[in-house]
Amino acid sequence: MAERRHLISIDDLSDDELRWIVERGVEYSRGTAGATQPLSGTVVGVLFRKTSTRTRTAFSAGALRLGAGLVTYGPADLQLATGESVEDTGAVLSGMLDVLVARTAGPEAELRAYAGQKQMSVINAMSAVEHPTQALADLTTIVQHFGRVEGVRVLYVGEGNNTASALTLALSRYPGTELHLRTPAGYGVEQRYLDQAAASARRSGARVEQRHDLSGLPPVDVVYTTRWQTTGSTKPTPHWRSEFAPFQVNEALMAAAPDAVFMHDLPAHRGEEVTAAVLDGPRSIAFTQAENKYHSARAVLEWCVASRPSGGAGR
Repeated sequence: MAERRHLISIDDLSDDELRWIVERGVEYSRGTAGATQPLSGTVVGVLFRKTSTRTRTAFSAGALRLGAGLVTYGPADLQLATGESVEDTGAVLSGMLDVLVARTAGPEAELRAYAGQKQMSVINAMSAVEHPTQALADLTTIVQHFGRVEGVRVLYVGEGNNTASALTLALSRYPGTELHLRTPAGYGVEQRYLDQAAASARRSGARVEQRHDLSGLPPVDVVYTTRWQTTGSTKPTPHWRSEFAPFQVNEALMAAAPDAVFMHDLPAHRGEEVTAAVLDGPRSIAFTQAENKYHSARAVLEWCVASRPSGGAGR
């Protein structure tokens, strides 16, 4: 049996593993990955307790394309709905599945509980605090567009949510990158992720900074935002929209970054976090980014099940 690996957080990956998944995703996107089916004979379970279009379809289609069988579960299909523990559920599923792709929108500890066995890989398809497979798709898109991640400068505007946390961990691994987080006060990336990214940045020569205004924007290559109301989340104040309004990505903001492309993890609410003119405009690569969820998902599945790089420089 091939080694089974879990992807709960970007921090579960070594530098070499992170780069391998990103480059493999690019190969899949370019059609140069080969026609092999490394998951032939395996079974992938897909458990989504929250809504999903891109991630669920990406992993379902990716598993099938790689030769795996597929079992899907809705939010109330398992005995979790009647009180069975996550640990017991994971133990049972591990005797039947090779991989479990799970979106819980709950704490990371829940996914770690699924991973408390040695037979089944567990992939975090979004938790409340981190969305690692989104960050891998984002880096795949950056390499596809720029030919590299090294040295790319990103302005992230909006809520410091699970997408932002994962991007912070991932981008800080690459030399010379810059991540400028501009978030409303009280809605920034959690300090523990900033601390983890700072440690990576010291090693790689990257730069990560978080501010709560849009003054003095630096030159950037990418402007990135996400929708303001993240799946499964609520805001602590009733008037939060007024706090977010200055952080809309609109034509004026893009004019301040004249050489940048626009990215969005979707779904988007035109007129809220981004205007239609930006999302649907010529500088937007958001829908290419969405397609790369599929290509990146195949790379993640292959890494989890097949024999691929482990260890790596600096980690």
